[in-house]
Amino acid sequence: MAASTKRMERKVKIPSGRRMLNGFLRVPPGAEAVVAFAHGSGSGRFSPRNQFVARVLEEGGLATLLLDLLEEEEAEDREKVFDIELLAERLQSAADWLSQEPQTCALRLGYFGASTGAGAALVAAARNPAAVGAVVSRGGRPDLAHAYLQAVQAPTLLIVGGNDDVVIELNEQALRLLRCPKKLVIIPGATHLFEEPGALEEVALLAKEWFVGRLAPVTTPP
Repeated sequence: MAASTKRMERKVKIPSGRRMLNGFLRVPPGAEAVVAFAHGSGSGRFSPRNQFVARVLEEGGLATLLLDLLEEEEAEDREKVFDIELLAERLQSAADWLSQEPQTCALRLGYFGASTGAGAALVAAARNPAAVGAVVSRGGRPDLAHAYLQAVQAPTLLIVGGNDDVVIELNEQALRLLRCPKKLVIIPGATHLFEEPGALEEVALLAKEWFVGRLAPVTTPP
């Protein structure tokens, strides 16, 4: 089937238990992989940082799913924000949905996680290793997936701001537990939200390189 020459963008609702998750799905022409975004607090699909990274990934030929793992009232509940099992379950619902959608069912899957969403992404990757080809964490809390880290098989990139001291230590601890191909990148001078000039751009480019290099379709010689 020939690849579409048009960029597809639409709002989506994804069932997860008794909840419906809101998201934005964007599929650029010729996309060969899709990246689902996981954010544990606030509205992930409206996050300016997530939207910026998604645009850069789309420029690299990757489809993106910006997703709210929590509904608005849930996002104000700190217990739910740190409920990694719940967030991972909902992210898995999104992955299952992508595997059934005509525009994305043939695409390899990656996860981009921020804050507690990074922990959820690693749990989801550990639970379904055959389906997940790569994970990127931005200022994330991979330590929250502690019990699952050794089971993660997807190549994992951890990105942390150089001035985010506590999170650097938590990421270093998680890095030691991961048994998959892995890398920790510390961006000098950046704080937790990467608001400094050029910091978020560097995050987006690192993520694009990681995903493109690891989610490209496997080709067999003729």
